[in-house]
Amino acid sequence: MAHAAPTPGMRTPGTRAPSGTPSGADHTTDVFGERTHLVMKWAVPVALGLVFGYWAAANRRSAGPITGWNILFGFVAALAFIALYVGIRAVAPRTRREVHALMWAVFAGCAIGFLVNQSGSSVLYSVGVSLAVAAGFFAVMFYRYYTHEDAEGHRIE
Repeated sequence: MAHAAPTPGMRTPGTRAPSGTPSGADHTTDVFGERTHLVMKWAVPVALGLVFGYWAAANRRSAGPITGWNILFGFVAALAFIALYVGIRAVAPRTRREVHALMWAVFAGCAIGFLVNQSGSSVLYSVGVSLAVAAGFFAVMFYRYYTHEDAEGHRIE
């Protein structure tokens, strides 16, 4: 027979619920520990920022030679991306779900619009792509927050 291996906090037949919890309460399973979550809280924005900075610098040089100014531009773009990402991640969860989704949509749309603009495309094309990405991102994020939060932004469990 195939059974799931017990994990910390998981109740198995014949065991009692942890103290302070009702006997029938459901417990969410957390696969990773607190330290892993803390590391990933900072590793994800840094990794995404470095990819964004490299992408922006590569678009800007248009397959030309790599220069010091190009490298500096990539790192500045990465730092700006990281700062905005961390700022939105800190502020957005405190807002209503509509504003929460809108903040992430604007961030994603602006980031993609900036990358498209660095490739030498026209401003109208960059704005069009940016709006399309933002609209799609808003729809997905709003659906996610609408199905996982109540109207005040509290997570539904």
